[in-house]
Amino acid sequence: MRIIVQRVKEAEVIVGDQISGKISRGLLIFLGVSKQDKEADADYLVRKVSELRLFEDSRGKMNLSALDTGAEILIVSQFTLYGDCKKGRRPSFDKAAEPQKGEELYHYFISEMRGRHAHVDTGVFGAMMDVSLINDGPVTFMLDSV
Repeated sequence: MRIIVQRVKEAEVIVGDQISGKISRGLLIFLGVSKQDKEADADYLVRKVSELRLFEDSRGKMNLSALDTGAEILIVSQFTLYGDCKKGRRPSFDKAAEPQKGEELYHYFISEMRGRHAHVDTGVFGAMMDVSLINDGPVTFMLDSV
């Protein structure tokens, strides 16, 4: 499982003409699921991103976690995180999970994140989405479960 985590001042996801998810200060998480991923991969990343010190303390040091600050969370599925561009001109998605498995683990990840955070919004799995954000910092990290 792979995530891109961006610390944001605000972010929102629009599907069609409807806002699917919207947060103020917090973390925007793009989530990709591979063929080998299991619930344990989601558990690891939920714990890691929740406890990772990505927010500044009173001295300006990144010393506080999303749990410490009550940060809001926005989770967006993104199978293209497993796109392989090494050969040719068209990305290969052979490593990405099949849609059913990807959706199951996406919803599991959301459920586990909601167990830790008061405000968790989402995109819509498999939908074309418009994602807008104001990156805070910018602070962006990529995390893998393996």
